[in-house]
Amino acid sequence: MTRTFTTLLQSRPADHVLLVTLNRPEASNAFNTQMATDLMHLFEDLNLDAGDIRAVVMTGAGTRAFCAGGDLKERKGMSDAAWKLQHVIFERMTRAILDCPLPTIGAINGAAYGGGCEITAALDFAYGAETAVFAQTETRIGIIPGAGGTQTLARAVGERRAKELILTARRFSAQDALDWGLLNAIYPAETLLEAVIATASEIAANAPIAVRQAKSAIHRGLQMSLSDGLAFEIEAYNRTVPTRDRQEGVLAFNEKRKPRFTGA
Repeated sequence: MTRTFTTLLQSRPADHVLLVTLNRPEASNAFNTQMATDLMHLFEDLNLDAGDIRAVVMTGAGTRAFCAGGDLKERKGMSDAAWKLQHVIFERMTRAILDCPLPTIGAINGAAYGGGCEITAALDFAYGAETAVFAQTETRIGIIPGAGGTQTLARAVGERRAKELILTARRFSAQDALDWGLLNAIYPAETLLEAVIATASEIAANAPIAVRQAKSAIHRGLQMSLSDGLAFEIEAYNRTVPTRDRQEGVLAFNEKRKPRFTGA
């Protein structure tokens, strides 16, 4: 991971953990064409070669917002053709996040509106600040969620709740998001990132191939029948058997020490 991005900050707060910060605080971290392009390339790069990164954390710069969604100032006066062309980038961004083989965890530090809510739902799971606020606001401006929200939010909170939230464009709190399944936990704003990085570090300490295969089995299996999902699980399981990490894990257990996983 040597590429740098105009709208994203990257840091390594813990071993094997990549922290990605949406960095347009002057625009509440709304994603314009450049940010969507940056996110698309970042996650496509991770899909091709993650190096020693084993978990990804995403948050927003500042304390006001995680991401306010698409930048409507950039879209003002945009022709239909230009709008659709821009949206192709947003679609690729969403697919790149969803297709990332590494665990992706959100540290939702503020408002997550529109596309910000969609990014939250596209991540594997997320923790939020007590002050975080969410909404799928698209129907208020004459469109619908187009960065996966009708699909990922429904999968996170259920069909009936997703219909209510998307059709009303109603705001909902961090506590609501926790109760409904969009967030896994909420924390005071000042300890949120620390908690997320600690969880990412727990994941990164486990066998990387096993973690990736487990993520794939859970996500893909839920798109299948139970019998097909069980068959896919065994395929994923069998990919872990010949690895050196599997041998190291068993050896470390028997020697009563921490395993030293290498991802091989």
